[in-house]
Amino acid sequence: MGVDKAEDLNTFMEGVVARNPGEPEFHQAVHEVAMDIIPYMADKPIYKDLRILERMTEPDRVVSFRVVWEDDKGELRVNRGFRVQQNNAIGPYKGGIRFHPSVNQGVLKFLAFEQVFKNSLTGLPMGGGKGGSNFDPKGRSDREVMRFCQAFMTELHRHIGPDTDVPAGDIGVGSREVGYLFGQYKRLVNRFEGVLTGKALAFGGSHVRTEATGYGAVYMMEEMLSHHNEHLEGRSCLISGSGNVATYCAQKLIENGAKVLTLSDSNGVIYAREGLRQEHIDWVKDLKNGRRGRIEEAAKEFGFNFREGKKPWGYKGELAFPCATQNEINESDARSLIKQGVRAICEGANMPTTPEAIKLFGAQKNVLHAPSKAANAGGVSVSGLEMSQNSLRLQWSESEVNERLRKIMKDIHSECIEHGVQKGGHVDYFKGANIAGFTKVANAMMAYGVM
Repeated sequence: MGVDKAEDLNTFMEGVVARNPGEPEFHQAVHEVAMDIIPYMADKPIYKDLRILERMTEPDRVVSFRVVWEDDKGELRVNRGFRVQQNNAIGPYKGGIRFHPSVNQGVLKFLAFEQVFKNSLTGLPMGGGKGGSNFDPKGRSDREVMRFCQAFMTELHRHIGPDTDVPAGDIGVGSREVGYLFGQYKRLVNRFEGVLTGKALAFGGSHVRTEATGYGAVYMMEEMLSHHNEHLEGRSCLISGSGNVATYCAQKLIENGAKVLTLSDSNGVIYAREGLRQEHIDWVKDLKNGRRGRIEEAAKEFGFNFREGKKPWGYKGELAFPCATQNEINESDARSLIKQGVRAICEGANMPTTPEAIKLFGAQKNVLHAPSKAANAGGVSVSGLEMSQNSLRLQWSESEVNERLRKIMKDIHSECIEHGVQKGGHVDYFKGANIAGFTKVANAMMAYGVM
C-alpha cells in the first residue's frame, strides 16, 4: 500500500474509532475490510465521492431493549437485548442471534458488518444484521430458557419480519431456543411466516442447516486445495471448538478421508494421535447438545490426550479450522502453525484470527488462508435457502440442499480468485472476499441514490 493510501486508511480509521468508541472488535472488522477496499477505490472515485464505505460502516439502526424474565425461583432477572440492522441494500437484514455473557453492542456491530459482506458473497438476496443478549443459557433449565426467549421475542418482534429482518441462531441459540423464539413470534403476530431460520424440519426448517457452516468450511478448503492441484484425503487437520460448526466440519473431513486430530472448548483441547472416528464425533455431539458437558469428558471416555487451558495450534497439522470464536489464533499461535508446516487455514468461526496473525500468514506464499466472510458462509447460505423454501411453501431434499450449498461455496471461491489473484498466481483470499462482497452492496447503494 502506497503512502497516500496508507494515510487515507489511517484517516478513515481515526474517524471510525472516534464515532464508535470502546468497540475494538468492530474497529478490527472494519480495518480488515478497509485495508483492501481503500486501495481498490483509488481509481474508482465514484465510491469515494459518494462515501460508500463510510455509509457501510454506519448501521441503518441499532435497537437496544430491556429483557425482564422470571427464573425458577420466582426471582426477576434483567438482561439487555440488541438487534443491529447494518445494511439491507441487497435484501432483508439477515444474521444470527447470540446469547452469551460477552455480547455487547460492539461485538454485535462487528458481526453485523461482517455479515453484510458474507451475505453478499453467497449470491443470495440478503442484507446483513446481528442480534443477541448478554443472557447465558448455560446452567439454566429449559423453562428458564423458554421464559427468557419469550420475553426477548416480545420486544424483538416489532423490528423483524420475513421481508424486513430474518434472524437465525448463533452461539447459545440452537434449535431449542429458535423453537421458543419462533413460537412466541407466531403467537404475537398471529401469522405463520419464515421470520426465523434454523427452525426444526417439522415447522419450516431446512435440511442441512445444522451442518451447513461446518460443511461449507470443508467445501471451501476443498476448493482452495483443488485450485492448487491438491486434495483433502490423507491430510492431518486441527479443529478448534466442539459445537455444531466444529463437529460437522470434522464429520465432513472424515467422510473425505482426512485425519481429524483435535477438538476443543474453553477448558482445553483433546488430541487423538490416530485421528478421531465418526463414533467419537457423534459422542461429542451428544455431550455438547444433550448433556452440555465439557470436552475433557471425551478424553476420559476414549483415552485421548487432554491439555487444560490450551488450544489446538501447538500440534502439528497440515490444515487448520478455527471453529470456536473470534481472535482465537493470535500471533504466537500463527508462528507455531507456520513452524509446524501448516498448508491452509479455513475460518469456520467469525473473525477467529487476529490482525497480527493474518499478517504473518499473508507473508507466507505457501500458506492459503480463507477468511470467515467466505469460509463460514455455508450457514447463512442454507438459511437463505430456508427462506426461499418458506416463501415457496415447500421443502427441498437433503441432497438438493447440499448440492446447492456446494455450488454456493464453489462460486464464493471463484469470486475470491477473480478479485484476489496476485502476480505469480498467489491468491489473497482476504482481498478477494472483501472486494467481491463490497462491490455488489456498493453498486446497489449507488443505484438507490442518497439515503
